[in-house]
Amino acid sequence: MTVSWQFNKYLFQKDFSRIGPVKTLLLLRHAKSAWSDPRLGDPERPLSRRGEQAAKAMANHIARREPRPGLILCSAAMRTRQTLAPLVKLLDAPAPPIALEKNLYLASEDVLLAHLRTVPDGVATVLLIAHNDGIWRLAEALAESGPAAALAALREKYPAGTLATLRVADGPWRDLAPGSAELVAFVRPRDLAVA
Repeated sequence: MTVSWQFNKYLFQKDFSRIGPVKTLLLLRHAKSAWSDPRLGDPERPLSRRGEQAAKAMANHIARREPRPGLILCSAAMRTRQTLAPLVKLLDAPAPPIALEKNLYLASEDVLLAHLRTVPDGVATVLLIAHNDGIWRLAEALAESGPAAALAALREKYPAGTLATLRVADGPWRDLAPGSAELVAFVRPRDLAVA
C-alpha cells in the first residue's frame, strides 16, 4: 500500500459528520467495438481500431493512479477482455485476481450490483468492466453526490471506453446500495485525447 493511498483513504463522507475509510469502485464500459464481420456473434465482436486506442489510453490512466484494483471483474465477451488486456500488461506483479464472468455479458444494473455485493470485504478497490446500459444505470444509481460537471456528464451519456470512479463508505460490499457512493471522476476516452 503506497503512502498516497494511505493518505487518501480517509476522506470526508457526504454529510461531513465523520471521517472514515472508503472503498473504491471503478466502473469501465468496454471500448468501441467493431461491426465489420457479420459472421461473428455479438459476444465475439472485437474492438475497433479506435477502441484499441481508447483501451490503451484508459489502461495508462488507471495504471498511473491510486488506488489500483485489488480485484477485476470482467464480462467474458471479446470486447471487454480486449479492453482489459492493455491494463493487465501495465499492472505491477502480482496482478490482482481477475474473474471473467459470462453472467456479466449485457447484464442489467441489478445483476451487476448483485455481483458486486458478493465481493470479499478485504478487497478495497474493484474494477468492473461491462456493457451498456447496465454499467451506466449502475453508476447513475450509486452516485448520490460528486462534482456537478461529472454528475451531469454521467447522466447525459456513458460513451464506450468510459471510466466512472466512485467512493463508497468502508463496510461490507453486501451493503452497497443505490445512493451510497460519491462520483469522484468520470473520464471518457476523449478526455484522454483519444478521438
